[in-house]
Amino acid sequence: MSVESVSAEGFAREGLAVLQDLARSAHDEVTRAAELIADCVRGDGVIQAFGTGHSQAMVLELAGRAGGLVPTNRLSIADLVLYGGEDPGVLDDPLLERRAGVAERIYRLAAPRPQDLFVVISNSGVNNVIVETALLAKEQGHRLLAITSLAHTRAVPAGHASGKKLADLADVVLDNRAPRGDALLDLPGGGAVCALSTLTGVMLIQMAVAEASRQLLATGDRPPVYVSANVPGGFEGNLELEKRYAGRIRRTAS
Repeated sequence: MSVESVSAEGFAREGLAVLQDLARSAHDEVTRAAELIADCVRGDGVIQAFGTGHSQAMVLELAGRAGGLVPTNRLSIADLVLYGGEDPGVLDDPLLERRAGVAERIYRLAAPRPQDLFVVISNSGVNNVIVETALLAKEQGHRLLAITSLAHTRAVPAGHASGKKLADLADVVLDNRAPRGDALLDLPGGGAVCALSTLTGVMLIQMAVAEASRQLLATGDRPPVYVSANVPGGFEGNLELEKRYAGRIRRTAS
């Protein structure tokens, strides 16, 4: 890649090329992902979404946003403090996501039901809490949708004692097509700049939600969808929709 490619235009060009490829080539995997989502909604399940680091951006894209599905719940390491009574100082540990036992505590605090679908998002797919969450979801009988970079996960060693990676455990894998290390534009002399996985992850999530909505409508099921709280009646209407999932979905200020 030339020095001239490290620019706003270069990132737009390269990023759009990947997004266009996703639109053309991800149909089958998105359809399978949408089937898991639609089946969960039909079965009175909740979509339990989890990620760490910048993967939390994709969790927020899926759980509790305008135009998104109501039966969605955001899982987070911060749940240890918000709902589990841990001292906030525990979040100062930069290696917390690599500690054993964290995933089980998050799972127990959420108290998911068997029909709930787990969506676990991680570019590398190898950190301990990510793999433990996936293992626990499968052990408890949940369906599992993974969003990860196959290029990255295949290029790095497993970080969990089982030797498993997120992609090994999922019922369906959505490959975000991000390169190893996530950054898209190579720098002269080594290194790279401008991460890609958030753009492609959001694209895959919205494609899957759109396709799941199509599948629900095709069987006479109206998708329970949020309206923006910033339009008249939106907040009140959303509260009515949420009543069906009372105690199963969390909506905090952040």
